[in-house]
Order: sequence, then structure tokens, then C-alpha cells
Amino acid sequence: MSITFNQLTKWIVRAAEQIMKQKNYLTELDQAIGDGDHGINLSRGFQEVVHNIQTLETDDIGQLFHTIGNTLIQKVGGASGPIYGIAFIKGGAILKGKKEITVSEFSQFLHKSVEAIKGIGKSEVGNKTVLDVWTPLADYLQEKGENIDWQEAISYCWEQAEKTKSMKAVKGRAAYLGERSIGHLDPGAVSSSFLFEALFETLGEGNEAK
Repeated sequence: MSITFNQLTKWIVRAAEQIMKQKNYLTELDQAIGDGDHGINLSRGFQEVVHNIQTLETDDIGQLFHTIGNTLIQKVGGASGPIYGIAFIKGGAILKGKKEITVSEFSQFLHKSVEAIKGIGKSEVGNKTVLDVWTPLADYLQEKGENIDWQEAISYCWEQAEKTKSMKAVKGRAAYLGERSIGHLDPGAVSSSFLFEALFETLGEGNEAK
């Protein structure tokens, strides 16, 4: 199964729409344990991403992801901009020159992204961050390969986000709350799930963006 440049473009447009729709929810989650601007910042950034990728004159997936990452770093405030941005830039570097990729190659992109996120955030799985979705998802896609069921992948993604509710935050603003951060979903894990849900819905349709 191939994942095309057009499908990936369609993914980001759909993700931007979903994040915009869930902007207030994501902000409410962040108000509980963070700066309270996650939804607002991310929504603004992804709207800018959509504008920038729709004017790209290339079908290079690596360049697409670099543009996404660079835009997020420039346009999204707080911690989420650099984290999401570096994930797309560093992960996308291994896809340079490719016009279509396999599920396995997308898994490799995620693994490289995880390394980059760990480096910039000095965090690990279990710290109540985006890594609690990105890391298990990278392993999940690697394991499933071409046999993946996209609806099951969506469920798996949200199961990982839900697990952050029982975790104690040890990084970022939420870490100041200590034990009081337990019982709250991590905003980054939730926005990551919206992001990947949009991807899996797009791939499940099996249609390229026009």
C-alpha cells in the first residue's frame, strides 16, 4: 500500500479543520494543567500550514513535511510549535525525494520524529506528553505494516491519549502541579490524536486528494 503526496496534503488540511473545530476543547484541557493556549496556538499554526502547503510547487514528501514543520515553529507559540515543528522537520528529512511512501516508511518517519521530540523536550514515554501517543503509534504502525486496519488504528491512538489521564506530569508547566496533574488528559496527546485520526481517516478512504 502506498501513501501519496496528495493523500498527505489532504491529511494536513483535514487535521487543520479538526484542530480548528476542537480549538476550545484543547484550550480547556490546557487551562487545567498548562498555559491555556494550546488549542488557540495550534489552530492558528495549522491554518498557516494549510496556506503554505497549498502553494507548494513540488510533490516531494520530504519538502512537504519540512514546510509543515518550519511553519509550525514560526507560527505556533508556546512549547507545541517547536515540538510539532521539529517532529515534522527531522522525521521528514528521511523522506526527502519521495513522491509516495509505504506504511513502514511512515513508521520510520514517526520514529525519527520521536527521537527529535525527546531531544528538544528531554522527555520520555510516561511523562504525560505528546510522546505518549507518537511513540506507541510508531511501534504500532511498524508492527502492523501493510495489514493495518485504519479504524483500529484510530481507536489505538485514542487509547494511548486516554492513558495520560492517570499519569503525573514531570515536564513543562504541568509539572508544577505534581500529583494534581493526575486525572487530566495531556493536551498535546489529545491534539496528536486528532492529528493522526485525520490521517487514518484519509488513508481509510483510499482516495487521493484532488
